Parts: sequence; C-alpha cells; structure tokens
Amino acid sequence: MIRAYDEDDIEAVLQIWLSTSILAHCFIPADFWISQVENMRNVYIPASENYVFVIDSEIVGFSSLYENNLAALFVVPHRQGKGIGKQLLNHAKHRRATLTLSVYKENQASYQFYLSQGFNVLREQTDVNTGHPEYVMNCGGGNSSETLV
Repeated sequence: MIRAYDEDDIEAVLQIWLSTSILAHCFIPADFWISQVENMRNVYIPASENYVFVIDSEIVGFSSLYENNLAALFVVPHRQGKGIGKQLLNHAKHRRATLTLSVYKENQASYQFYLSQGFNVLREQTDVNTGHPEYVMNCGGGNSSETLV
C-alpha cells in the first residue's frame, strides 16, 4: 500500500535511503552517503512530497517528488524486483504530467529500470557532489527529439 509520508516515518525512510544508496552506488565511498544523512533528514525530505510503500506495517520503500523531479525512489534490497518500485513510480507519474530524474551512469540496474518504464535520456552530466557521470531522464510531455538514446 502506498500512503503519504508522515514525520514519524523519518527513521525508516533514512535507513532505506542509506542502506540502499550504499549498495546501489558501490562506486561512491559509503562515507559520502553517511555524510548526507542529516541533509536528507533536515533539508531534502522536508522539502519534498514523499510517499511510503507499506507491507504488514513495515515501510519497505519510498519516493520523493520535488516539483517535477523524482528526487528519490528507493526499495529495501530484499523487496526489489517484486513490483514495489514500479508501483511507486506509477504513483509518481500519476501525480505529475512530466517527471525528470537523475540516475548515475554506473548504476545500470536503475538506469535500465527507468528505460523500461518509459523514461528517455535528455543529457549526460557530472554530479557536482560526487564527480560521477549521471543521466538526466524524463518521462511524459518531453520532446523525444532531444533524447540521446
């Protein structure tokens, strides 16, 4: 079940974000992700429109929207591949006419997931926080003639 985020969800959301970020982005030192927890807690989560996916009273995934940007989509590792990410993404798509996101080029699993869900690459850029290349992708309302793929 997807429901709106509540402030009481913060610890579960941060744990999912941190553990999944470390696993999915093994090309970035874990210390970087650990250093970002307080920014997530105090800046990014409060500034975003957040939703959680709950199974048997346990939060197993979440998504964050900031304007038309899908700022976060995370599912606990042992629940990945079971449709939770797709449901969270479809929920986000229904909330915005157009969605944009950034995904690290080296995170091929997520990149392929977004391609399979109708996203197109708009451009490649370097993430200013990590120095790693990332794709900026969008879905809906965008001009497909601008895609790279």
